[in-house]
Amino acid sequence: MIALLFWLPVLAGLLAFMIRSDRLRRGLLVGTALGHALLVGGVWIHRPHPIWSGWLALDDVGLLFLTITSVVFLAAAVYAVGYLAAEHHPDPRRDFKEGVLFSNGPESFFTGGLLLFLATMTVMVMSQNFGIFWVALEASTLASAPLIYFHRHHRSLEASWKYLVLCSVGIAVALLGNFCLALAASAHGNGVSLEVVPLLAHAAMLDPRWLKAAFLFMLVGYGTKMGLAPLHTWLPDAHAESPSLVSALLSGALLNCAFLGILRIYQVCAAAGLGSFSQGLLTGFGLLSMAVATIYILNQSDYKRMLAYSSVEHMGLLTLGVGLGGAGVFGALLHAVNHSLAKAMLFLVAGNILSLYQTRTSALVKGVLRRAPSVGILWLVGLFAITGFPPFGTFLSEFTILKRAFDLKDFAIGTAVLVFLGLVFVGFATSILAMAQGPTDSDELSGEDAPVLAATPTAILGSPSIGWLNVMPPAVLGAVLLALGLYLPAGLDHLLHAAAVSLGGS
Repeated sequence: MIALLFWLPVLAGLLAFMIRSDRLRRGLLVGTALGHALLVGGVWIHRPHPIWSGWLALDDVGLLFLTITSVVFLAAAVYAVGYLAAEHHPDPRRDFKEGVLFSNGPESFFTGGLLLFLATMTVMVMSQNFGIFWVALEASTLASAPLIYFHRHHRSLEASWKYLVLCSVGIAVALLGNFCLALAASAHGNGVSLEVVPLLAHAAMLDPRWLKAAFLFMLVGYGTKMGLAPLHTWLPDAHAESPSLVSALLSGALLNCAFLGILRIYQVCAAAGLGSFSQGLLTGFGLLSMAVATIYILNQSDYKRMLAYSSVEHMGLLTLGVGLGGAGVFGALLHAVNHSLAKAMLFLVAGNILSLYQTRTSALVKGVLRRAPSVGILWLVGLFAITGFPPFGTFLSEFTILKRAFDLKDFAIGTAVLVFLGLVFVGFATSILAMAQGPTDSDELSGEDAPVLAATPTAILGSPSIGWLNVMPPAVLGAVLLALGLYLPAGLDHLLHAAAVSLGGS
């Protein structure tokens, strides 16, 4: 089963490069995503045996992140069918100033890249060896970078290179962490092992100095890929310039996979008695990320970049939850689920808005509720979901993390988080409410982009061309997010608790 979870997207991705029919290729994408999701469902029923001498296995934490990855990818794959159909026949009247729908990139490479991207993330979450995890993380960077360049605009090229360079630097730093971990494991002559289970079993025998160095290097290295401040600078450009379905995968799946690398080394540190050391660093990086993201969200005029900075904020909240320990770890894992659903939903809806208005500038988007009611409603739902309003699942996870902070009498941390969350809501509400409401007349458009939009009145003011394939995936994600706020299924609740306990939480 584990081997099939990896080989299915790999073989499908290679096949996508050779298929000439767009319809067959898109069917292959959706079919593979559905097959992967069904395999993950089977894993929930019967946990498979490890393979490769235990290097690939599914523990509770890995199964949680694998499920998130598979669900988000399935939603993105269904959305991709309508998206690629629209990209295949671009409107020649569209101006390319905003860099959207600039040029129809080779669809075979895009589809194949998506499937190989899924394969690399699958290996990451199943890896029980720090070396294999590092290789898979590097492979995910190489597989996803061309996806960011799909529109072949100079800004997407810049974003791709920035993503490659900064993430490669981070991955190089994480490699130093692996070297330090190997030195910590060999300090007492017990041989070098980078497998999670043996490291946990012999954690008391690890050299604490090298282990601290390993944690610091991995936190910085994997934190770069996760989007923690001040290492986040690649993230806004990559999320803004890539196709919206790729943004959904980057934010809803890939960031979690990088987070898993930090969780693995934190697990070893906690078992070795270095929990307070690692928790202090996690708390500091978490608060810094939330603070930096809040500042940029309040001054953001590009709604896709606003969503990107929101990912930085929520990655900080995840890190903070683990840093607080106890119930905070459970809250962080639950929030990983909720954030992935909410952010994937918002990026897919943002893609629909981008198709309708041909601009990422929030001030130039008005009257979404009038022009495309389904898109406008989902946009508003996403606002309350991502900012943690009840009854959405994000409210429960954020409340759990906040409660842990106040239970520990860390009033400064709890108050700071409340302030950050409040300011983020102000930034989101100011932008999204203005976009959803208001008139749709071209007279309301102003600024340097007004002549561009006025030159394409039918593209901007005509009937919305958003099909059900573009609306259904974010609608389903929103419905699941709402359901998780009202009821947490017993199976998911048990998995979250088991995963939290394995990480030293409760």
